[in-house]
Amino acid sequence: MIDSPFYHSIEKSSEGLYKERGSKFIAYAYPVASLADVTERLQEVRSMHPKARHHCYAYRLGMDGSEYRQNDDGEPSGTAGRPILGQIDSFELTNTLVVVVRYFGGKLLGASGLITAYKESTQDALQKAKIIRHEIRAHFRLSFHYAVMGSLMQNLNNMGASIEKQEFDESPSIWIALRLPDCEKVMDRIIAATLEMYEEEVQGKRTFDQLSVERFEDH
Repeated sequence: MIDSPFYHSIEKSSEGLYKERGSKFIAYAYPVASLADVTERLQEVRSMHPKARHHCYAYRLGMDGSEYRQNDDGEPSGTAGRPILGQIDSFELTNTLVVVVRYFGGKLLGASGLITAYKESTQDALQKAKIIRHEIRAHFRLSFHYAVMGSLMQNLNNMGASIEKQEFDESPSIWIALRLPDCEKVMDRIIAATLEMYEEEVQGKRTFDQLSVERFEDH
């Protein structure tokens, strides 16, 4: 489960540019949500610039930024993908891809010059992007008896739960979202108030005769 209540990404694509000794570095920053998105964007950039010498890139994925990759695409090791990823991290972003296209100008820049070029072009693109904060919420399904429905609905409202889906049949259920990071404590309060129990009697217990709770992946 994710403990932080927020993550940051960019709202839409943006472009940056850096020039040095005739070489041109064009950076494209994209919001992405999956490896499929990354692959699609890479193909898009390569089709836009088929004659470019290099198409270097880096990305971070996931609400906790745990999935990442950096690629030098033929540049000396560590001179392209790493500084691109470094800027993504400097802006504290995830679900973000940056591809930097290089047109060679005929003069070598050396390792330090390449690192600067990929860093500056990426920075330019990300500075032009609108950074947005996403709130992460914990999601639960509550299965209950109709006998406690009125109390449950009232307590969900009192505790600021967002109701996302409802099913009222022989086995009624409600899908809700709660804000992190205190969602489990809030759920304890909801259960206790609904079943007329003390919070100390609940303390993480999620299955009762008239109510059961199941937590799903945070998003």
